[in-house]
Amino acid sequence: MRKMTPHEKRSTIRNAPKFIAVDFFCGAGGATRGLIDAGGYVVAGVDKEGSCRKTYEANNFNTTGDRAGAKYVQMDIFDKTDDYPEGQGEELMRELQRLLDPHQRTYPHVPLLFAICAPCQPFTGLTRIEMTDERRNRRIRDRGLLAQTFKFVQEFAPTIIISENVAGIQNPSYGGVWQDFMERLKSEGYVVGSGIVDASEFGVPQKRKRSIMVAVHKNSCRPDIILNEGGEGERLLIPEFDPEVDPVTVAQAIGHLPPLKAGEKHDRIPNHQSQRLSDINLRRIQLAQPGGRNDVLIEAGLGLPCHQRMRDKGKSGGFSDFYMRMAPDRPAPTITTKCTNISNGRFGHFDPSQDRGITVREAAALQSFPDDYEFYAPSLGDQAKMVGNAIPPRLMRFFAIAMVRALRDNVRPYYFPA
Repeated sequence: MRKMTPHEKRSTIRNAPKFIAVDFFCGAGGATRGLIDAGGYVVAGVDKEGSCRKTYEANNFNTTGDRAGAKYVQMDIFDKTDDYPEGQGEELMRELQRLLDPHQRTYPHVPLLFAICAPCQPFTGLTRIEMTDERRNRRIRDRGLLAQTFKFVQEFAPTIIISENVAGIQNPSYGGVWQDFMERLKSEGYVVGSGIVDASEFGVPQKRKRSIMVAVHKNSCRPDIILNEGGEGERLLIPEFDPEVDPVTVAQAIGHLPPLKAGEKHDRIPNHQSQRLSDINLRRIQLAQPGGRNDVLIEAGLGLPCHQRMRDKGKSGGFSDFYMRMAPDRPAPTITTKCTNISNGRFGHFDPSQDRGITVREAAALQSFPDDYEFYAPSLGDQAKMVGNAIPPRLMRFFAIAMVRALRDNVRPYYFPA
């Protein structure tokens, strides 16, 4: 290898990232964008689906190091077996070694971070209904995705690990996969913390309850932030909020975007297109008040029969949100993969002069993506799926910075972001 000149050495030091990262199960790149925004260098995002490649690679260029784009590695994390010939675990191990090696040589003292955010569908109750046998078997297998990453932890020994998933993953009915992963990390010498947080407490403009797990190798962790709980062992405290930000409202997040009519597409702003509405749905959204309940629909004869039957039995459940508008002065409800469809939740635009559901652009803003982050997919539904499945970049940014500050050579409290 050619020796660097003094000028090249100075440039390398000045551009050094706070950490080098791999984003497992990267999807459209929400976690990757958060890691880059935290000052990290993302070498690669790993995902077995190819549909997110263009979106991921077009939007995620590092701002440190050589400023190259994060590479989308489309491989299946499971090992190849007779029962599962699609597995590519061994190939992925070699590919990550090839990609990581030059950056770790250039920055030998920069910590390695793994973001491990397995798909949440296997741990969401709504996915357990009306499934084919094939889909059910895939869900069961996918519950093992978190455990499958452990072999990569053992091989590469990252200093920091961050994992995010739905709150329900901690439910014992899912086989204890979250708890098992924590115990495996502890056995490898990591100090681990786990908790449930609301993304709205971290500057993300939506109510989104998520499980967060953080781990720092004990050899690198500041001893003053390790909580010793006797028989319960040692753990890291999970921050419950970002003390430097206030909650962001819907109006603050999307109020700057140009108005649209239902079915209209903006000619310059990417992904700013609203779904067409049927006549009855247009009448429903016209009656909806910002932040209101949908009782008005039943009174006007526009409610769904199934919702009426539930109310007749005194079981309102969560049906008061459907076909309704978001409240402008509060964070949005959880952005889902159906977020552009008003029949799937409180996804109506907050402005009574705009009788429509939110656009993908607006949904992305409510997920804390910047306005220039473009989602490439053939349909609004496919774009919305990318957005709904994403980790909010601002949430990942906070925890990445917090974990870097949990390392021994840092002096500020780890729960305060930069």
